[in-house]
Amino acid sequence: MTTTVIRQERGANLLLRAVYFLVFGLWFSAIWASIAWVLCVTIIGLPFGLWMLNRLPQVTTLRPQRGDLLLTASGELQRIGVPQLNLLLRALWFVLVGWWLSALWMAAAWALCAVIIGLPVGFWMFDRVPAVVTLGRS
Repeated sequence: MTTTVIRQERGANLLLRAVYFLVFGLWFSAIWASIAWVLCVTIIGLPFGLWMLNRLPQVTTLRPQRGDLLLTASGELQRIGVPQLNLLLRALWFVLVGWWLSALWMAAAWALCAVIIGLPVGFWMFDRVPAVVTLGRS
């Protein structure tokens, strides 16, 4: 019995993503991140705010969302999920640290993206925003 893991990646080519980032992504990602953060802090808007934060790399650079699929011996495709930490621990983190640290983290990431030399670190930081807010794993 063998299983195969398929990495799912599709999206625009690098040149298109670079042009998008320079023309639209940089300024729009600041608006997107700000709205997402405000939604997260309202608690009622938390699910939608987290949804927006999870899509921040896509909004910034059109980076495709990645996912792994498992192809079983019987031919079924199953999405592989990453195990998450205890919900109580994540909620406590959000209340005590995540809400304010995420604002500083996103501001620093955006500032790094605004200067060419900081782009790699800024993009890396944007990818880690859900973990900073709620210790979410991706």
